[in-house]
Amino acid sequence: MQRLIDGIARYSNEVHPANQPLFDSLAHGQSPDVLFLSCADSRVDPSLITQSQPGDIFVCRNAGNIVPPSDSGLSDDGVIASIEFGVIALKVSDIVVCGHADCGAIKGLLHPDSLTSLPHVTKWLEWADHGGHQEPERAVEANVLAQLAHLRTYAFINEAVDVGSLTLSGCVYDIASGQVRVFDGTDFTVPNR
Repeated sequence: MQRLIDGIARYSNEVHPANQPLFDSLAHGQSPDVLFLSCADSRVDPSLITQSQPGDIFVCRNAGNIVPPSDSGLSDDGVIASIEFGVIALKVSDIVVCGHADCGAIKGLLHPDSLTSLPHVTKWLEWADHGGHQEPERAVEANVLAQLAHLRTYAFINEAVDVGSLTLSGCVYDIASGQVRVFDGTDFTVPNR
């Protein structure tokens, strides 16, 4: 805990004052362009991966970067509430679902016997999908595509996509290499610069 307290003090005394104009403008509201849905894994830092500043992206994180479909009975949970707020109130123009290498949720999905002491995780993973792939990298990709499909089960998402005010995208972050592979409609590839 002391490390966190020291970090808070350093932020308050050094980082925030060095960026005061930015925080002055953010003190009056937010207008991010992107909603970034990622795993809660401590190694996945959306702002670091995207090189975004405070206020640039609206972040929603949970185990396995999961979006329960509208008929799941969970359509009023915190995940969809955050997505609804991002799309309707903040009017984000993009939603990115970001999976990652070495995902514990996908490992659990592939090896359900490892979840016997985690009943809430087991229940949550009902909304994950490895697409029948047993190879972890492909299973992570399949789960990203499944969550994009789950987004399309919500009327407010479909309406925004259909009128062209919202784009849905998927990507997978490789922790070791730092590469982010983006789904191009056919496969996950590293984009050209």
